[in-house]
Amino acid sequence: MLREIDRAGSQRDANDDAARAVRRSEPEPDRLTRFMAIRRMSESIAAPLSAEDASAQSMPDASPVKWHLAHASWFFEARVLQPHDARYRVYDERYAALFGAGADLHIACPRHARGLLTRPSLTEVLDYRRHVTLAVADALDAHRLGETALGLIERGMQQEQRRQELMLADIKHLLFQNPLRPAYRDVALSPGLERHLDWAAFAGGLQRIGHDGEGFCFDDELPQHAVLLSDFALANRPVSNAEYRGFVDDDAYRDSRLWQAQGWAVLQREGWRQPLYWSDDLQSEFTLHGDQPLDPHRPVSHLSYFEADAYARWAGSRLPTEFEWEHAARICGVTSGAGAAFGEDLHPVQAMRSRSDLFDAVWCWTSSAWRPYPGATRAVDANGQAPDEFTDEFSGDRQILRGGSFATPRGHLRLSYRHALPGAARWQFTGLRLARDAGPYRSIAPG
Repeated sequence: MLREIDRAGSQRDANDDAARAVRRSEPEPDRLTRFMAIRRMSESIAAPLSAEDASAQSMPDASPVKWHLAHASWFFEARVLQPHDARYRVYDERYAALFGAGADLHIACPRHARGLLTRPSLTEVLDYRRHVTLAVADALDAHRLGETALGLIERGMQQEQRRQELMLADIKHLLFQNPLRPAYRDVALSPGLERHLDWAAFAGGLQRIGHDGEGFCFDDELPQHAVLLSDFALANRPVSNAEYRGFVDDDAYRDSRLWQAQGWAVLQREGWRQPLYWSDDLQSEFTLHGDQPLDPHRPVSHLSYFEADAYARWAGSRLPTEFEWEHAARICGVTSGAGAAFGEDLHPVQAMRSRSDLFDAVWCWTSSAWRPYPGATRAVDANGQAPDEFTDEFSGDRQILRGGSFATPRGHLRLSYRHALPGAARWQFTGLRLARDAGPYRSIAPG
């Protein structure tokens, strides 16, 4: 039925595209088509899972896939349909306390206990999604929503895309807990691509950082402001498994001189001796394709900020600042990342692209701590609630990552996009790209 509405609605809207473009910042066919595609993608990610898979929670920082599916629907129901569509009828009043977020709600289930929500079932959650999806599609098709609601739909789509990548990371972490090491996608990975490490130099100076005001952005990308940069150089690709293996073989995990004090304390507490998902003998790693031989040419992934920082120091380099990354990407003419294609290998691979392409197969840690930009304000909805749930999640003691990963949905990235995680986080698709102060490196000119 979803497919029928998508096809029929898109066809009707296509006939009236010229007229509607005058009344809307984005023509309804584009918005409706994108909305339906994003909703289907989330369900495609969940499709290979059993009901048991979708309900389990591997750690407090992760959430069950069933919860992700329901929460993304709650946003559209509570923030878009209930306040802005008089025809909408709530699917189940109890769901807000289970799957909602915000200071205006009494949340009956804390984050660490989401895996205990055996009811409602996965089937009931999918029915809930279908109910909300059809209601939003109908409201869009009938032009019942004003500009405020349309803006919230855009925000909800962007947040659901963020959640899709998080779903894959949470699935991988969950399956890793199983001694059978089950594969999410039961096919072998293709060989990695070898790519020579090179350096590109960038001139500093006073540079504009942040979102330019064109199109959507999250709150923490604003306002655009000036920063002063020194000349610097960036590596042309992320660090590989083989390169990081050298760090491990050099017994760097036992050399306190390489580590920040906080990172050394975490390392001792957790007993880390290699990246998350690497086998103890360093011959294989767990992937969404199950256990696979450790490919020397693929980017190293699932590193904490502390591991990335220690490796950069060991390699005689450093991590870039987030401002250096954004400036370099802008100089190179990069505006957005290609993102993931769900049918490809679900594992990072070095891209044989221009040395100036800074959107990577892994999110790359920077040396920048998360802070609001100078003069930042928070968007609020008609009820005084902040609709950007990720602003709160990313505040506090966290580090910025840039560049996206193989799992980031297509079209979701932009130059100003900021990802932030605690320094000890390793379960997301995180790696590093090296930086150095200015030196005799080949320069990248604007354009």
